[in-house]
Amino acid sequence: MPHLFEPFKIREVTFRNRIAVSPMCQYSSTNGYANDWHLVHLASRAVGGAGVVLTEAAAVEPRGRISPQDLGIWSDAHIETLAKIAALIHNFGAVAGIQLAHAGRKASTAKPSKGGKVLDESQEGWRPLVSSSAIAFSKESPVPEALSIEGIQQIINAFVQAAKRSLQAGFKVVEIHAAHGYLLHQFLSPLSNQRQDDYGGSFENRTRILREVVQGVREVWPETYPLWVRISATDWVDKGWDIEQSIALSDKLKSLGVDLIDSSSGGIIPGINVSLKPGYQTQFAERIRREANIPTGAVGLITSPEQADQIISTEVADIVLLGRELLRNPYWPHLAAKQLGHDKLWPVQYDRAWLS
Repeated sequence: MPHLFEPFKIREVTFRNRIAVSPMCQYSSTNGYANDWHLVHLASRAVGGAGVVLTEAAAVEPRGRISPQDLGIWSDAHIETLAKIAALIHNFGAVAGIQLAHAGRKASTAKPSKGGKVLDESQEGWRPLVSSSAIAFSKESPVPEALSIEGIQQIINAFVQAAKRSLQAGFKVVEIHAAHGYLLHQFLSPLSNQRQDDYGGSFENRTRILREVVQGVREVWPETYPLWVRISATDWVDKGWDIEQSIALSDKLKSLGVDLIDSSSGGIIPGINVSLKPGYQTQFAERIRREANIPTGAVGLITSPEQADQIISTEVADIVLLGRELLRNPYWPHLAAKQLGHDKLWPVQYDRAWLS
């Protein structure tokens, strides 16, 4: 029976445990560049004992940022600082991963600490926004331009070029962000995709762009390295994207070389009320794992060592991704190991602080 601190191998990469740092926007970049904040933030989670440390969403185009302060990987100039971060993560025993993303119609907003409202060009924002269809995210949001076929191919190429840069920077895991109402999810969901061409309408067509992104990235990403995809397993609303479509999609992605489905939910439209409780999304990871026969990651209000261990030991998912809990305590994995009776991961430099 697996447990939280059992190593996990995907292709030729071995994670020292089943704990992942979930991608969490820091809203601390200028022109997409990583800086000392990102270095300290991410490296400290590696020192803290996580098995894999994922960066926040890194935009594959400038117009694909959620906010002007988002991390980016649309330029070769971004590689140098990201490479320093990846090297430090590896030096401290974790595996460095990067999430590649495009915000689509949810781009050009203020960071949360500034209210999160839509920004225009006079406020460091940009236009046009792009999406699968010319449908605004909310009443306050601008109507995006529907991407042309040529524009779709440019987006696919942007993801492929970003994957190449990720490899140059030394990352060993790439995660494609197709969740939370961002661009690739905007194509998946019938709530946001009303196209009448090969990229809209049927399930096959709505999933086409993601499948083509995966194919393109897998061609340039080493066979020895894992490729993950984050999806929203449900839109939490009738006639939206749902778990059955997620299972079918995951099966297709597996055949294209995806190694793990990071299973989250929601984000395609505002105002959806979801009953939040510990582990409320793990049901989706479990069904995808069982019915699509692909490894999954569970995410969402996972806070206690016992809860995380049970997710692994009962084979609900293969890894757990922690967000806010690892913001509160970067050393959560060390304390969880002690609480669960496993060998300590504590760095020798911190031995004097180990609680007997």
